[in-house]
Amino acid sequence: MPSFWEWKIKFSSLLLLLSFQTSAQEESPVIEDFKNKKVLYLDMGYNSAPFTMNCPINGNNTTLKYKNNFKTLLGIGFAYKWFHLRVGFPVFGYVKDVEKWGESNQFDLGLNFSVKKFFFDADFKTVQGYAIQNYAALDSNFISSNTTHLSTPNVGTTNFSLNSWYFHDQDFKMAALRGKQAHYNALVHTWYIKGSFNLFGVENNSQPIVPEVISDMSSAQTQASSLSAIDFGIIPGYAYVNRIKNWQISGWLGLGGVIQSKFYSADETRGFLGLAPRYDIRLLGGYSNKKFFAFLVTEFDNKSIRFTELRYNLNCYSIKLLGGIRFGK
Repeated sequence: MPSFWEWKIKFSSLLLLLSFQTSAQEESPVIEDFKNKKVLYLDMGYNSAPFTMNCPINGNNTTLKYKNNFKTLLGIGFAYKWFHLRVGFPVFGYVKDVEKWGESNQFDLGLNFSVKKFFFDADFKTVQGYAIQNYAALDSNFISSNTTHLSTPNVGTTNFSLNSWYFHDQDFKMAALRGKQAHYNALVHTWYIKGSFNLFGVENNSQPIVPEVISDMSSAQTQASSLSAIDFGIIPGYAYVNRIKNWQISGWLGLGGVIQSKFYSADETRGFLGLAPRYDIRLLGGYSNKKFFAFLVTEFDNKSIRFTELRYNLNCYSIKLLGGIRFGK
């Protein structure tokens, strides 16, 4: 049977081992940074910007559904320290049947960076060419052997956004959230405040956005050839990220409102001041170790303009799968 001193030595060794393990855990950083490594990655996905127009048609309040066609987008990126470059281009042709949905042209330019507890994001998007998905149900005289959709190639949307997020927890970093040049080693959650400035709208080359055949001719708003708005506001929300056995999941959700100056143009341009709701949703998840990573990334954005007899609601969303390697010291 072990003596008292033998038990004491074993117990002391156990405490020392636990002490080393605890110390290692405490010294393990919340974020593991790879900015001194070179990062090469590919991504593939979709961007879309459908919208709806709610207005009186044939005496009833009706929703017109405008959908754009889109192509698969392939991106190639490289990052090293402060430098980050990504080039994207369409591949594989249109996802939807061109005879039914027509053709759409998209342009997307973005810029983002972080400073301490703040994350800044600027984005400019345009889409030219839409089809009204439910047009045949609204116009009894519409006859087409190929589709129930009405192509509106001159309808285009524009969206410029400038946003700033303040995350209360200093360990909530966007670089680690995105997973290319860093990843997390622990659970982090925090509340945040987003400041948002937006300039956006829709137009149809001086022709009514709602086809004249089905529109209410007595309403100047439903005869509008363009709608636009400038707004700014505050959106509070909650953010979460966790990484377990190299699997990381993260996202945030916010809900708030903006002060909006809105305009419509028919025979003349009229402007109004009002309020509009706004939400903020982003979801990311995937796998990351020291050498390589793979993530599924989704983003959602909503813009709306509301008049007495007309309501415009734009939903921008994107989904992409990205993967890459980290190399170097």
